[in-house]
Amino acid sequence: MLPVSKLARTVLVTLALPAVALADTVTIRADEWFPYNGAPGSARPGYMIELAQQALAKGGHQVNYALMPWERALESVRKGEFDCVAGAAKTDATDFVFPEEPLGKDQAAFYVKKGSAWRYAGLPSLSAIKLAVIAGYSYDDTLDKYIQDNKGKPALQVLSGDNALDQNVKKLKAGRVDVVVESRAVFNAKVADMGIKDEFELAGTQGEASEVYVACSPAKPSARDYARLLTEGVRAMRANGELAALLARYGVEPW
Repeated sequence: MLPVSKLARTVLVTLALPAVALADTVTIRADEWFPYNGAPGSARPGYMIELAQQALAKGGHQVNYALMPWERALESVRKGEFDCVAGAAKTDATDFVFPEEPLGKDQAAFYVKKGSAWRYAGLPSLSAIKLAVIAGYSYDDTLDKYIQDNKGKPALQVLSGDNALDQNVKKLKAGRVDVVVESRAVFNAKVADMGIKDEFELAGTQGEASEVYVACSPAKPSARDYARLLTEGVRAMRANGELAALLARYGVEPW
């Protein structure tokens, strides 16, 4: 899961490419989910964006990456308004075109204010707390069903927008919710960036780690070519050590 000006603008990332004509520009959209994908145009746009840039450059493509709310990103890419989304699990968009290789792994984790006695012990334990989630996210099949079944109830707060995670963290800090569920890597990166990492603690995880991808539009004939380039790019970077070096710069463990 940022200044408004950065969220609103579209950033064209120009790559160092071989001496060939550029085939096209690949548009990638997502909400911020650092370290997977971060602020466009920054020195650290997210390891998944850097990986996609390198992989797609092999086909002569530039990458145009910008942020938007997750639900809108999924719908816009599904319609073919943009090419791909960053950070999608297969349960997020079953109709999208996925590379054969994932671009990372993610696990849903529950976070509380330090000192809280609450610990996750299965879905029944959620009945005693106010849980904050982000609209359109797929966390885990079991948790997704709980969220679907409890939408509109006071015990579940569903936020959307470009800065939904920031808002959820601030609500947790202020005691307006009891628990936030988020990717372990993303939550830890966010609270560290906000300078409040010591104010929260892990209260449990749900399910196994899931694979995440840059997934492309089912409405675009070029989607399969992009997926192929992403597959080949991950494999090549893993083989030559570039993937391990990229992940290390973002503090991410290889999968």
